[in-house]
Amino acid sequence: MRINDLTAALDDDSTLEELCARRLKVPRGAIRSVELIRKAIDARRRHGAPIVFNYVVDVEYSSKEAGVAEAGGQPPAVASPSKTPARPFTASLSKEAGADNAGGNRLHHLGAASVGGSVGGAPSFRRPVVIGFGPAGMFAALTLARAGFNPIVFERGSDVDTRSKDVEKFFDGGDLNPESNVQFGEGGAGTFSDGKLTTRIDDPLTREVIDAFIDAGAPTDIKYLQKPHIGTDRLRGVVKNIRKKILALGGEIFFNARLTDIEIADGRIKAAIINAGDRLECDAIFLGIGHSARDTYEMLSKAGVLMEPKAFAIGVRIEHPQEFIDRAQYGADFDNPKLPRADYFLTYKGEDRGAYTFCMCPGGTVIAAATELGVVTNGMSCYDRASGVANAAVLSTVGLNDFDGRDPLCGVRFQKMWEARAFDLGGRNYRAPIQTVGDFLNGRSGSKEFWTTPTYPRGFVTADLHECLPSAVARTLEEALRAFDRKIKGFASDGAVLTGVETRTSAPLRIVRDRKNFMSANVEGLYPIGEGAGYAGGIMSSAVDGMKAAMCFID
Repeated sequence: MRINDLTAALDDDSTLEELCARRLKVPRGAIRSVELIRKAIDARRRHGAPIVFNYVVDVEYSSKEAGVAEAGGQPPAVASPSKTPARPFTASLSKEAGADNAGGNRLHHLGAASVGGSVGGAPSFRRPVVIGFGPAGMFAALTLARAGFNPIVFERGSDVDTRSKDVEKFFDGGDLNPESNVQFGEGGAGTFSDGKLTTRIDDPLTREVIDAFIDAGAPTDIKYLQKPHIGTDRLRGVVKNIRKKILALGGEIFFNARLTDIEIADGRIKAAIINAGDRLECDAIFLGIGHSARDTYEMLSKAGVLMEPKAFAIGVRIEHPQEFIDRAQYGADFDNPKLPRADYFLTYKGEDRGAYTFCMCPGGTVIAAATELGVVTNGMSCYDRASGVANAAVLSTVGLNDFDGRDPLCGVRFQKMWEARAFDLGGRNYRAPIQTVGDFLNGRSGSKEFWTTPTYPRGFVTADLHECLPSAVARTLEEALRAFDRKIKGFASDGAVLTGVETRTSAPLRIVRDRKNFMSANVEGLYPIGEGAGYAGGIMSSAVDGMKAAMCFID
């Protein structure tokens, strides 16, 4: 049976079995098993109410005790929903043979250089090609490999171990590697993030994604937490293990392998060109390029693939001491070890546009997320969220009326313009322009009385962030900060830190596709997937999008 609204006060140390027994009015010994389906925290404290945990559980108990009493006219439990897998696959995940398996060695060998002759000779049947090994491409490839289609994956960036070294080098002041960075490489942009798995989509395939992550080494609590996250530190191992599973199932993965052109004949895909030299004939390309593959967008536009500009958001990162957020959300219980680091989500609606917080990282850091000359920020945190600093993007939406032009790439140019202005303000060496909230709201700049030390790794220059934001966006952010301060008192305190700019919140365009078969609207065999195609936002929705496109191909 399922109990959908099992609650426990913060100071209640009862086990789930004990809570279920009380709810069902049966002896503790009658409870045979309890499976935790969902765990959430209600910290709203309305009218002085205490913080409580809310659970959804499936419970099995002795049939001798089946005649339980009803509470408040409602049954204390209902029949548990079916747990049939969302989609049966023709092959299941095989066990990993170990680091010395043939696929692993081959991947290691090819990962150090461009793709060569080993891929040049096309097999007798044309295996599906996956471009990009972020969440969308990864789960498209996993789905295809499970079904026995032996996908060939090309990722422009490096494997996660090499990529991590490149990112750390850049954070420490070294040169930016335009092909191996926070945006490009194994795992996609999500690898260097908080690893949040929250999503607004309601799709049974999310269970498949969660199970795959757990099978690859993710924490098991992601299966039931209301706001699950893996953390950057653990994500690196998880994506590596998913790669190994794809290899064990017959897939091939090539790093440092960028899609530089496509061949189209009679309205359908004919070949993929890798690294401007290797040509692979194919009938299906799954295009999981991510939202920062600007050169790929340009190539697709020249090739005649139907695309359209779309709205996205731009803004800054804000930082507070994590303890301040914990106190604001939990009150006197802020330091209770049962409670996770607190987060928030705030919205504001202005006269002509709104603002909201996004990608909130409790106990995290602000990171440098550029792929070319420019300053780009994002947020990152490890699984334990122990940095002591909370950060989030504060954003306002921009749309076609803000862009200079109406062609598909006008949003890309808009992003690049503001990233370049932030680059100039920071001294043209990837340092970020930073301003206190007090200065931002009062027309000043230069204050260094920060509430918490800025965490952006490349260093910073105090500047006026109005100079690297559209005027309408800056005005809306001013209004929003004051409004947010009314919701969380102290949010807009003078010393809170703002770091600019955040521009890569989502794709600035959409690669138009058919709603039913996930295929490009004008190129048969081309499957635009994930966040880079403009159809997802975040790890979970991108992964599900990749799976659905692969299923359409399989069918």
